Order: sequence, then structure tokens, then C-alpha cells
Amino acid sequence: MKIMFGGGGTGGHFYPIIAIVQALNEIIDKEKILNAKIYFLSTTPYNKRVLFENSITYRKIPAGKLRRYFSILNFFDVFKTIIGIFKSLWVIYSIYPDVIFGKGGYASFPTLLAARILKIPVFIHESDSVPGKTNIWASKFAKRIAISYEEASNYFPKEKTAHTGQPIREDILKPLHEGAYEFLKLNPTVPTILILGGSQGSELINDTALRALPELLPKYQIIHQVGNTNLDTVEKLASVIIKDSPYKDRYRVFGYLNDLSLRMSSGISRLVISRAGSTIFEIAAWGLPSIIIPITDSSGDHQRKNAFNYARFGACTVVEENNLSPHVLISEIKKIMETAVLEDKMRKGAKNFYHPDAARTIAKGIISIALEHESR
Repeated sequence: MKIMFGGGGTGGHFYPIIAIVQALNEIIDKEKILNAKIYFLSTTPYNKRVLFENSITYRKIPAGKLRRYFSILNFFDVFKTIIGIFKSLWVIYSIYPDVIFGKGGYASFPTLLAARILKIPVFIHESDSVPGKTNIWASKFAKRIAISYEEASNYFPKEKTAHTGQPIREDILKPLHEGAYEFLKLNPTVPTILILGGSQGSELINDTALRALPELLPKYQIIHQVGNTNLDTVEKLASVIIKDSPYKDRYRVFGYLNDLSLRMSSGISRLVISRAGSTIFEIAAWGLPSIIIPITDSSGDHQRKNAFNYARFGACTVVEENNLSPHVLISEIKKIMETAVLEDKMRKGAKNFYHPDAARTIAKGIISIALEHESR
């Protein structure tokens, strides 16, 4: 059995694929499926160590972005995509997988087009409320479609679409409380807030949080993931803003939180502040209240729609970018942290939104298609 994945490029695409692969490997071991091989086709390996640990073979496939604005890069990216299509055709033809799973995004387009040409069965997954162009196109020939938000079903054929939720890796699924305060050098008697700006970091969230620190730190301690590229800048600004504060030890800043740090941070936090990407599903899995700040100009306005769809469960408060200020952020934090009924409502809402078996459900579907194709 040969299973191929297309997509990646960002953590929001890469790590759900890894969650599915982990579920696949469990089923393959349990069912004693022989000679199973898993491949990953993308513009970048994203995390070579994780690919190696999960026995995934990587093949580089060029792909170009289709930007919504004029850029000379659009011209060059057309040629990247053409090269990617021909390379995908060669790689897929030589391996001849039993099923190809597409995660969406520009990185998966060459692989999915080659799959269609070579008549390889396709299974796609959409993480957002508003699907991207690649997945809408691929849904026309995909055998099965899995979605994270129920609202996305409006864009796909109902008869082959299932609301599975978002696959999440076991590595970060369960918050870790034991030893977390010691590891992060924080005080167990002070309420903790976790701020996640995404893998690239959000300059707007970083700037707003920094300006709010003088008023927040007397009451709360902050774990702040700012993105590796922003770390030096944020550290320098923070050192000036809270230089004379007696509470400056309550602020912990990281460029990136690895799996252990993230589990520990979620294990001791009472509130999460985040963008409206794939992090929403992790927050829901942790069962934590949240303040969600969607990107205003995201493709198809998907972040804003993700945020409000999540808010309908009572799991979060949404603050739009044009309303975001230190005063508004502080006010929303206090409202949640100082209202036990609201905090409890958000925890229940998060748990109601979360689908715990998403990765395993999708993995079973992939194996079902692969076995059917293999038996022909």
C-alpha cells in the first residue's frame, strides 16, 4: 500500500498531515498491513525531523502562488507551477500510489492535477470555513472530502463531504501541568495568559500585547510566542517597557514554542489569545477560553469567518483588527478572567466544538480508498 500526501508550506497544512500519518501508522501496525509506504510531496519538507520520525519519504515539488494582487512574482510562479506539474506526473507515475491526500493550498495543486491526469483516487481536507481555490477545484474529482468547519459544506458536494473536524497531533493534544511552572519559571499563584501569534508571529498582536504589559503584569503572567523573526525586536521593546516594573519576571517571551513548551504553556494557562487559523482547533482541544483576533485581509475572509463560527459555540470572544488596542485587549482579558461563569461557558463551548477522532476518522477513510484501489 502506497499513500501520498500533497500540501504543506505552512504549519497549518503540515501538522494536520502529520496527525493523520500518526493515526495511519497506528492502524497499519494494528491491522498488520504489509509494505505500507507514505510519501509527502511539497515545496518544502517544513520539518525534516518530524518526517523522519514518522517514516515519511519526501519529494520536492515546485509550486507557485497565485496572488490576488499584481506582482512580477506571479509571472515567475506560473513557470514554477508548470515545472511542478511535470515533476509531479513523473514522481506519481514512478511510485503509483493507491491514494493521494490533498491538504489544499498552492503547494498541493501540482500533485492533485497529476493525480487527476493519472486517475489516482484523491481525498481532500479543508481546514477553513471558506475553502481555498485549490480545494474547491479538487472537490469536483475527489472521492471524499473532509472539513473542519460545518459551514464549509456549502462549497462542496454533500454526498461525499464529511464534517470530521481538524486532525491534531497527539504530541500537543494533552496539556501538561506537572512541572510546567518550574520549567517556564513562573509563579503557580498568579493566573497565566498564553499569547500565540502563529508560526510567523503577528506584529499587530505583539505590539498591542507589549503596550498592555504595564497594566497586565500586576495581575497576570504572560507567555508570549512572537515568531522567530520578531523575537529580538520584541525582547528589546519589552526590556524598555517593563524595565522598572517589579513584575517583569512575569513575562516570558519565545520565538517558537516546541511541543513540550506548548503542552506546558497550555497546561497552566487560563486564557489564550490567538489568530483564527489552525490554532483554534488546538485551543478547542485544550478546552481553554480564548480571545480570537482574525486577520482582516485573509483569503476569502476565511479567518474572520473561522473566528465567528467558533464564537457561535460560546468558546471565545472575537476582537477584529480595526478594534484592537491595548485598552480593548485589557478590557476583554479582565472580563473573561474575572467572570467565572463566562470562563466556564467558554471552556464548555471549546469542548463542544472539538472533534477528538478527526485524524483517525480521516486515516480510516484513506486506507479504505487505498485498499479498494489496491484490489483492482
